[in-house]
Amino acid sequence: MNFSFIKFRKIPLAWLLLTRQPLRLIVAIAGISFAGILMFMQLGFRDGLFDTSVTIHKLLDADLVLISPRSKSSISMSGFPKRRLIQTLALEDVEKTAPVNLTYLLWRNPENLKTRSILTLGFNPSDSLLLDDGFSRKADKLKNPGRVLFDKLSRPEFGPIEDWFLSDKKVETEVAGKRVLVEGLVELGPSFGADGNLITSRETYLRLFPANPKGSIEIGLVKLRSGSNPIMVTEILNKSLPNDVRVLTKDQFIEFEKDYWKNSTAIGFIFSLGALMGFVVGCVVVYQILYSDVTDHLPEYATLLAMGYRLKSLFFVVAREGFLLALFGYLPAYFSGQILYSIVRNSTKLPIVMDANKTVLIFILILVMCMGSAGIAMRKLVDADPAEIF
Repeated sequence: MNFSFIKFRKIPLAWLLLTRQPLRLIVAIAGISFAGILMFMQLGFRDGLFDTSVTIHKLLDADLVLISPRSKSSISMSGFPKRRLIQTLALEDVEKTAPVNLTYLLWRNPENLKTRSILTLGFNPSDSLLLDDGFSRKADKLKNPGRVLFDKLSRPEFGPIEDWFLSDKKVETEVAGKRVLVEGLVELGPSFGADGNLITSRETYLRLFPANPKGSIEIGLVKLRSGSNPIMVTEILNKSLPNDVRVLTKDQFIEFEKDYWKNSTAIGFIFSLGALMGFVVGCVVVYQILYSDVTDHLPEYATLLAMGYRLKSLFFVVAREGFLLALFGYLPAYFSGQILYSIVRNSTKLPIVMDANKTVLIFILILVMCMGSAGIAMRKLVDADPAEIF
């Protein structure tokens, strides 16, 4: 019996069973690949949502951030008194501060004159706003009223601003119905909440949005002295400042934004549900294929049992079929996902990338999907009783 078992192990029985009906194998690979592509796209959009929602947050040159307790996210910011930011300077650990206004204003495409909402940030050009060595030089140009910096990664619906600017063409348009001149370009990137971004001085910002109270800001940036503990300073400020302002570390500010999209909107749930549906579809396809394969070859399995093979050995055959299906189904899904990710990046400028975590996660999900379905299909092998079949 041991000699027969060794011979049996040397025969690629799982491969032969799968390739005996090529059409069925192709259908199985197509079904698994479709499920994998669906999971890749859903998780890609979800991760892209979370990453783009904090693009500006990560670029802010700050250790602490002050916001209003009524603020929900960057698309729904409430104002708080600017004097709260000034009060933080009483703490020895605070080195400098920067008030920032933030809201959505209507940008007019200078080419076709269509209007579109753009996220606008106003700050004092002498302050440090972004973690960019060359930004301070660009910010100096904002000291003149009516000047703005345009995010060149904004969606094309805002107009050919980058092309015009780089060709030394004067880029003048309207924001909130008032004339502005583009004096420079920055790289921030669009998000699910904002298709484009604009940076200007607080003086110009208040001219564009006169309804905003002059003593009110939406974000307060705090830079700490070297060696200060951001968490400890945050706790001290939250206790000492009135409850009309909330102090967060930069990491907490980033998580604050992500939590909004994860828990306060249906978008994150929808993408996760879409990935789950892809997983379920794949399970059904693989189970049907393996169940049909086991059923069609039940006499052969019964013959092997009559020859002395153990049921456990036959289980391994079905398990290997599941593994091969997972491998063959994953590869087309991976390469198709790369192509689709590239198309989405070029079309929407969202940073949807095939990172290592996503690559490994989807392979594990497809492997679990195939092996789990194989495990359920194995129950049919119990019916392979030689006495009943023959």
